[in-house]
This record gives sequence, C-alpha cells and structure tokens, in this order.
Amino acid sequence: MTQKRKLWLIDAGYLFNARHSVRSGYEFSYLRLRNYLEQDGLIWRAYYLNSTPNPPSDGQDNFHRWLRSGPPFGPKIITKFYTLKQQRADKAYCEECGQKVSLRCQNQHGDFTHRVFNEIQKGVDVAIATLSLIHQRNYETLMLSSGDSDLLDAVEHLSEQGKSIELVVFRDGVSSELQCRADRIYWINDFASEVDNSFRDAVGEGDNP
Repeated sequence: MTQKRKLWLIDAGYLFNARHSVRSGYEFSYLRLRNYLEQDGLIWRAYYLNSTPNPPSDGQDNFHRWLRSGPPFGPKIITKFYTLKQQRADKAYCEECGQKVSLRCQNQHGDFTHRVFNEIQKGVDVAIATLSLIHQRNYETLMLSSGDSDLLDAVEHLSEQGKSIELVVFRDGVSSELQCRADRIYWINDFASEVDNSFRDAVGEGDNP
C-alpha cells in the first residue's frame, strides 16, 4: 500500500451520550469531525453503527441519509443499524446498600402492574469487532469511537498483528484498558469548538440520533 489506510468504526450510542462531557447540550458535526481527523491522513472507510427503534423516525432517516452523502455535502459514512433490546427495569441493584431496589411506574394505580423496561443497545460491539477483523487486510490504522472494554480482545489481536490503534473519543466513558493499548488518542473535548455543530449545514445535519 502506498499510504497508510485508516478504518474508522463508530459506536454512535457512545458518542451521543459522551458528548455531554464537553458541556450540557453540546452537539458535534460528523462532517467537521471527519475533516479534522483527515488532517492526519485520509480515512479509507468509516462505519456508523447504532441501535435504533423500528421503524426509525423521519428525522433519523434524514440524518442517516446525510451521513451517507459524499463530500462536500456529507461525511460519507456507511451506516449499519441493529435492534434495541428490551431489558426489565422494575428491579435494580443498589451498589452501596447491596440490595435489590424495586422501581414502579408513577402512573401505576390499583392492582394492575405496569411492566417497566429499559431499551439497551444490542449487536453494536460485536459488529465493530467483526468489521475490524474482516477488513484487517485493507487498513493499517484502526480508529475507534467507542469506550467499551468488550472490544479489548479484538484490539489486542489487531495490535499484535501490527495494526496501529487510535481512539476518537470524549473524556467520558472510555475504558482505561482501551486507553493504555491505544497508539494515539484524539480527545474530542480538546478540539470540541472546531467540530461543533453550532451552524448546521443546510442539507439536513440535525441532532445525532
């Protein structure tokens, strides 16, 4: 290969939640973020992975369409979506007390029980690990926007195969196990003003769902 190719894998749920480490309500632009990262070399391919409700809203559809759009209008990012998994939330565990805590819907009255659930992301971590492995002959640098230590085995394997590991993350929710194995960390908080979404593009870049 004549130049070092980079693969960027994005856990969209992580970036959406961790962006608040900059400030409450902070929004970033995927187009500006890609342009910033490519100052250090072009990205061969980028994937945006997320769990979404089925069917997605019109706003989400427009945003995802914009993500896939090529420059200069969009960041040219491949999108992959997975289902949300329902997990019962009526019983929780208190770490401080060491006891189970019951949760109750505020609208529940009488003997009729409201079933309380959380919706959690499912499949994204496995997809990130899979993509990083099946494409390993096509890139030299893996850029990860995720803080999940579940990716540690894949990261260690790729590092031992000579791949450079870079993190593109906020200063929140990033496993120290991943941090200490990264060859470089782009802390988005340090250049947040350069990639913010204060002035949205007319083509439809809205909130990052």
